Amino acid sequence: MPIDASSHPFTIRDLWAMERLGDPQVSPDGRWIVFDKKVYDPEENKGRPDLWLVGIDGSGLRRLTAHPAGSSGPRWGADHRTIWFLSARTGSMQVWRIAVDGGEAEQVTTEPLDLGNLIVSRDGRYLAYTMEVFPGRTPQETCDRLEENKKRKATGQLHDRLFIRHWDTWKDGRRSHLFVRPAGGGQAVDVMKDMDADVPAKPFGGTEEFTFTPDGASIVFAAQAAGREEAWRLRFHLFAAPLDGSQAPRTLTPDHEAWLGHPLFSPNGKTLAYLAMQRPGYESDRRRIILLDWPGGKSRALTEAWDRSPASIAWAPDGRTIYTVADDLGQHALFAVDATTGQVRTLWRDGKATAPAATADRVVFNLCHLRSPAELHAVRPDGTGLTQLTHVNAGHLAAVRLGEPEQFTFAGWNDEQVHCYIVKPVDFDPARKYPVAFLIHGGPQGSFGNDFHYRWNPQVYAGAGYAAVMVDFHGSTGYGQAFTDAIRGNWGGGPFVDLQKGLAAALARCPWMDGERVAALGASYGGYMINWIAGNWPDRFRCLVNHDGNLDERIAYFDTEELWFPEWEHGGPPWEQPEGYTRHNPIDHVSKWRTPMLVIHGARDYRVVDTQGISTFTALQRRGIPSRLLYFPDENHWVLKPANSILWHETVLAWLKEWTAAKT
Repeated sequence: MPIDASSHPFTIRDLWAMERLGDPQVSPDGRWIVFDKKVYDPEENKGRPDLWLVGIDGSGLRRLTAHPAGSSGPRWGADHRTIWFLSARTGSMQVWRIAVDGGEAEQVTTEPLDLGNLIVSRDGRYLAYTMEVFPGRTPQETCDRLEENKKRKATGQLHDRLFIRHWDTWKDGRRSHLFVRPAGGGQAVDVMKDMDADVPAKPFGGTEEFTFTPDGASIVFAAQAAGREEAWRLRFHLFAAPLDGSQAPRTLTPDHEAWLGHPLFSPNGKTLAYLAMQRPGYESDRRRIILLDWPGGKSRALTEAWDRSPASIAWAPDGRTIYTVADDLGQHALFAVDATTGQVRTLWRDGKATAPAATADRVVFNLCHLRSPAELHAVRPDGTGLTQLTHVNAGHLAAVRLGEPEQFTFAGWNDEQVHCYIVKPVDFDPARKYPVAFLIHGGPQGSFGNDFHYRWNPQVYAGAGYAAVMVDFHGSTGYGQAFTDAIRGNWGGGPFVDLQKGLAAALARCPWMDGERVAALGASYGGYMINWIAGNWPDRFRCLVNHDGNLDERIAYFDTEELWFPEWEHGGPPWEQPEGYTRHNPIDHVSKWRTPMLVIHGARDYRVVDTQGISTFTALQRRGIPSRLLYFPDENHWVLKPANSILWHETVLAWLKEWTAAKT
């Protein structure tokens, strides 16, 4: 195939040039979709979201807001003509509204603290949003206390319970509380006033964690209910609270002992659907769709027979179907679930579908895949007639050349079927020999699927002339719960065998790959695996890249924050189950290390703390192994700032080029 001279191979700067779409919100009359679209400027080292509007048929795309402060989180008013959203255009994040026809936006709230997570009641009478407050104190009292704290000369922080820090933030006693106020004006009410809990759950929860009741008198929300055991007991409940704050929230799920969330009422208001896990302490247990008769009725698991883990809930307008998305054999597919029988149909399989929203005759969702970032799409309820509604990245895609993806299966650990993706180098020539970037995903309960990823995108490696190979080893999601569960207590066992067999299978399948020039790269669990490979497969790779990976699983337990994770994975705390932490511990194999390694870590990573990366680099240096350390004082478990991401990729690719260059 001839090369298009007007385009160029995909690079990290092209990745940051792509425009990123937020969740689509369909108007109550089903005619319009509003969404936020974020554009990044690497020179300014930040991004800005604006609101955009498009017709349900893809026509009439236009921008609604263009303020330098940005606008995000749009929600429709009940009148079909008003859009509510969040913006910091007056210095703090507040609620604003704008007419669908455009014009000047109007500020709605003037709270003393920043707001987040805006939703609007069905009848448009109430707004709900979150603020970070000290429990039992008003937003203004919280603001005053923060100002008092700034005046203190002493900087010591006193803690008497975990968490002391979480993800990338030190705890100071504030909680994310849910506030409700009339849309027409009035005092916001903290419906969780004295609760020692966060809504939404940190660090990744959003508006999917709460919803207004059909009668508009209460609000239902999901919250961690473990109290002082919050750091090691993953227990959530659904709560209902009156909008006027006249009563404390009451528990709707008193007997539940595991995670739950995503409450959403059916169109007729008679059923509350939500997602729930069953096994306490296991954050990657299978999610079921649960239906609760409202008010105060019985509950039942709708999807007990479906061996997939739904990630969202969207009701059809007639209440007969629930639309959801879930990992499925290397895809993140769109499904329709019969709300009576639980029967599941696949509406769209290929790529990564997210944020479904339904009208009477369409299901709208974001869809990306390995050759394109997300664009709005729509499909009929029977799964036919897929239509792309937006093409905001068409110009960017026309300017780049991408690698061709391919998926295959092989016999992995225990001779069980394992899936693998390959992305061919850009401008692929089967007569050439190409070096290999062997990418290992984190989680470990995750997946390197058919997804346009903004941190670990194989097209960056394909654009640099590498074949990208990605194995979904045992522990990955989307292949049935037993496959996901298989990694427990088995971190360096079955998954390691899958990686060894998967690389061999890829090389046998693709003779154009140069098996002598292979680099292995991984982050989080993938970083752990890089350390494990260094001591247990030391002569296979030309070089290694370890991002935020543990060196010592035992001490990592005492460093991390969410203790339920290592306790589940390794069978309990280390003083009760020491073998779980030593069975596959990379630190015990450092004496066998000899492969050059690039180590990368963020100072604000409290999930895998930076001392793990520094310890890895120390071991490499002390053993005289060629190594480098790239350290980010302002990044967490992920590298999120454009300039830092560009530096990350340039450093990694330079490292790979240095060590995988063809020998002459």
